[in-house]
Amino acid sequence: MASVAEQLGKVVEKTEQLIELCAALQEENDLLKLESEALNVALKASTNKTKDLEEKLRVLKLAKSFSETNEKSVDIKQKINDFVQEIDKCIVLLKK
Repeated sequence: MASVAEQLGKVVEKTEQLIELCAALQEENDLLKLESEALNVALKASTNKTKDLEEKLRVLKLAKSFSETNEKSVDIKQKINDFVQEIDKCIVLLKK
């Protein structure tokens, strides 16, 4: 059987190994926390940028719809003017 001194030596050695492991894990944990914070900041920035871009897209779509409406209005007005001119010609011909 191992003596009490040997057993105590093993316990001390294991304890030292556990302390070293704990320190290494604590350091890794600190690094992971820093990385997590950096990633959260990047995510927040990306989310804000996405919201800004979505708002710009919404505004552009709205502006485009107004532009198309204006173009359609101009086309409709032109067609109405063309019809009025054609009707005027028909009236002139009917009066003859």
